[in-house]
Amino acid sequence: MDTKHRTVRTLVSKLSSVSERTRIEALCELRQMSKQDPETRPVIADSGAIPYLAETLYSSSHPSQENATATLLNLSITEKEPIMSTRGVLDALAHVIAHHSSTSAAAAVQSSAATIHSLLSSVDDYRTVVGSKREIVYALVDILRCHRSSPPRTVKDSLKALFAIALHPLNRGTMVQFGVVPALFSLIVNDGRVGIVEDATAVIAQVAGCEESIEAFRKVSGVGVLADLLDLATGSSMRTRENAVSALLNLVRCGGDEVAGDVRDAVAFGALDGIADVRDKGSVKGKSKATELMKVMLGGGNSNVVFNSGSSFGSLRNEDSGSSF
Repeated sequence: MDTKHRTVRTLVSKLSSVSERTRIEALCELRQMSKQDPETRPVIADSGAIPYLAETLYSSSHPSQENATATLLNLSITEKEPIMSTRGVLDALAHVIAHHSSTSAAAAVQSSAATIHSLLSSVDDYRTVVGSKREIVYALVDILRCHRSSPPRTVKDSLKALFAIALHPLNRGTMVQFGVVPALFSLIVNDGRVGIVEDATAVIAQVAGCEESIEAFRKVSGVGVLADLLDLATGSSMRTRENAVSALLNLVRCGGDEVAGDVRDAVAFGALDGIADVRDKGSVKGKSKATELMKVMLGGGNSNVVFNSGSSFGSLRNEDSGSSF
């Protein structure tokens, strides 16, 4: 057994110590090792650290909780399967995220939301599992609902996690049920920061791809807000406008002619210019979607197409249909 393995095993053994100071010191070292030396991540996972880390997420000690969540986040980059296969990890992450109103737990909440996003970034099957954890979905939506009291980084990590969850179509209805649509549009209207708006519209574009979203969008005048974002006069970024195009198109694909009529009524000339701009200057997928939406706006599109949603969020994308940015 080499020195690295011995060091890790010694640190993991200290996680069960009766001394809180000993546990925190071990957590700090594991956090640094897992961040600075990727080769230690499988060693930490194989040494049985994950169950201890999950248990620590329930700790009333904020330093312990913060270091445990940060270590899990580092491990999630490469050790997704060991984390997902460890009983209780998702419940522990849900526990932390649900306590997002505590300012002293802000760092742990941020790391937990980022861990959810990391776990779902490349494995489709995990999106079904996480989406079935209603406590996680509700807590992430609640962070958006309480965005004024949440740090911007926590809001962004929550949006990324929700985007990853929404990539699985069956999760979208649950998200709508928990109020994600009004929370997202409130974030856009009341926050306004470019990065937040871009990320929020990416989630909106995904959520728009379910029947439950149609009425939810109507209740918050969502189509009108998206049309405003498309107006070049508002100065929205290309990424925001591509996501708005994707959202409107997904609504039409789900709702057919009736929703297409609603979209035509809401989209004024300024928004048409924005759609045309995406068609002419956007990404390859953005151009394709804008072209299809333009046909719908001009009354020549077929709104009864097979649904295939997609927006893009950083490096995480729906390879079948998401725009790339």
